[in-house]
Amino acid sequence: MKVLKLIGKFFSFIGVFLLVLLVTVYSMGLIFCYGPSVHARNLFVTTILETGQMKFLARMFMSNKAIKEIVDSNSMVSLDEEIDNSLIDTNSDLDKNGIELVKISGSTYSAKMIIVNDPARVKVATIYDGNWKEYGVTLDKLVNDANAFAGINGGLYYSSGNKGGRPMGLIVKEGKIEFNSPGGIAGLHLVGFNEDNLLKIIDLSGKNASQVEKVIKDEKIRDAVAFQEESSDANNHFVKLIINGELRETKGSGSGANPRTAIGQRKDGAVLLLVTDGRGANGHLGATAADLIDIMSEYGAVNAANIDGGSSSSMYYDGHYEMTSVTLYYSNSSWRLPDGFVVEKR
Repeated sequence: MKVLKLIGKFFSFIGVFLLVLLVTVYSMGLIFCYGPSVHARNLFVTTILETGQMKFLARMFMSNKAIKEIVDSNSMVSLDEEIDNSLIDTNSDLDKNGIELVKISGSTYSAKMIIVNDPARVKVATIYDGNWKEYGVTLDKLVNDANAFAGINGGLYYSSGNKGGRPMGLIVKEGKIEFNSPGGIAGLHLVGFNEDNLLKIIDLSGKNASQVEKVIKDEKIRDAVAFQEESSDANNHFVKLIINGELRETKGSGSGANPRTAIGQRKDGAVLLLVTDGRGANGHLGATAADLIDIMSEYGAVNAANIDGGSSSSMYYDGHYEMTSVTLYYSNSSWRLPDGFVVEKR
């Protein structure tokens, strides 16, 4: 009887704990959505909508119409300008062996940036060996298998179940197309480097595989991944941050706050690889689109793009993780990935 009583008390405690937790979470949602701070409400809704599994929380508290109004007021103005290659000098007097790791802090995020003086060192690494697999690999393995010094996560991929072996959109490695399936992806963009080591950010919206292949050939793309430009009440992806020194205009914060990964290039050709934390890591919500633009501008980017973020955001540098996924299980690792940008050793 004593054992049964103990078991009953245990389950009663668990039940009360879960009820209190549920009431607390629900109350916090109400406070965020209907409290005195419009900024907190907007940040809560736009941030939740960018997560893979938690989008439903926004709809628990707000109508679809209200959500759409919030998304529309925290979005990005279109930036249609194409990159002017003449604005970047990849033959500058920079020390080509130079590489630096910089710490960056913001009010809702912390971040690290790898500055690579020689853009020729930044390549795409993949798990492709003639076939794509069901499971990808963690970023450290991707970097080490490529005999590289550092790396960040790359482009779009199927992340469900943390399998990570199937890319989406496009992958180019050393001038060869390893994956080309643009169909059905809204606002698909190529992000990568051409044979002259210039960062290219190219809109592939509406193009089929043959047309994408022609773009790669005409633009002489050597290494690239894909991300997407799509903003609605169900999703919020964005690509272009700065083009030819022009900062993309944002409405409000431009997006929610989440872990982010971005890539840019300075006038002297140096490449900027940026990863921010978020979703509770170090007590931070994450970075918004406006934050990324500010950071890239501050560090001299002439051109810059946002790539895959969220739980995928990670950075590996000189044998150590500098930025990792936000869950406890992956506190010193990353999600499985099919590809990433890596920095060759010197």
